[in-house]
Amino acid sequence: MGETGSGKTTTGRAILGKAPITAGRITFAGRDITHLSSRDRRVVRRNLQLVFQDPYASLNPRMKVGEIVAEPLLVHGLVKRPAEAVEQVAEMLTLVGLPADAADRYPHAFSGGQRQRIGIARALALRPELVICDEPVSALDVSVQAQVVNLLQDLQAQLGLSYLFIAHDLSVVRHISHRVGIMYAGRLVEMADRTEIYEHPAHPYTRALLSAIPVPDPPAQRERRRIVIKGELPNPTQPPPGCRFHTRCPVAVERCHELVPRAEQLTPGHWSACLRAEELAAKDAQPADTSGA
Repeated sequence: MGETGSGKTTTGRAILGKAPITAGRITFAGRDITHLSSRDRRVVRRNLQLVFQDPYASLNPRMKVGEIVAEPLLVHGLVKRPAEAVEQVAEMLTLVGLPADAADRYPHAFSGGQRQRIGIARALALRPELVICDEPVSALDVSVQAQVVNLLQDLQAQLGLSYLFIAHDLSVVRHISHRVGIMYAGRLVEMADRTEIYEHPAHPYTRALLSAIPVPDPPAQRERRRIVIKGELPNPTQPPPGCRFHTRCPVAVERCHELVPRAEQLTPGHWSACLRAEELAAKDAQPADTSGA
């Protein structure tokens, strides 16, 4: 989770081997996949699939749905001709809630939500272990978003999938995620399980993001404190010195301009890269002054 330009999609592309890695390493199922050869990458990629953001641009309008879903099977040599994949395609379409006869139609015959189901069926055709969902519901109507998110959760339970779910919508993230990572300017600034992130955010950037979530209760909404982040996201290729968030942070101090914060574990499983994280957490833990002074 993070605003546009924070590096979410680039992270997903790097895992898939579609973006160059300048530092660090990527491990998948205990194996280092950072610098695989093309041949080895092809084998690993069967277990790493992608659901695209735009269900209109990600489907070839000149291919029938059956051909689209069968294409991964052809590319990886699991079938020689689309005709050999008819049963598998029908199974995938049924799995995502589409009729089997959808295979004989073209993408233009389907709505946005149905097209995204086709994209999900294509991603699942190879039975991957990890599916990277790059904002898979942001281009859909709100009612359709709920249907697709529920479908993803059902498929996870049925097939034992893991998702790397990239999103802007904070309510969607809370609904579908088990662990949440917050990115800013190309860096992971906080990570914790879903409940911990939403109830006890530690990083000032996370607090600002969560303060923007509206509450469907006008009196409660008026009493909430909204943290407004001013300024623009810095260029990740030329970041400011020190903490990358200090140019917009409402609680930054002098040392934030000079020192690069390291991720520290505040509580088991809750990591934050903020020089003032423990100080702010201690301040939150203090009882409110109710003396009226």
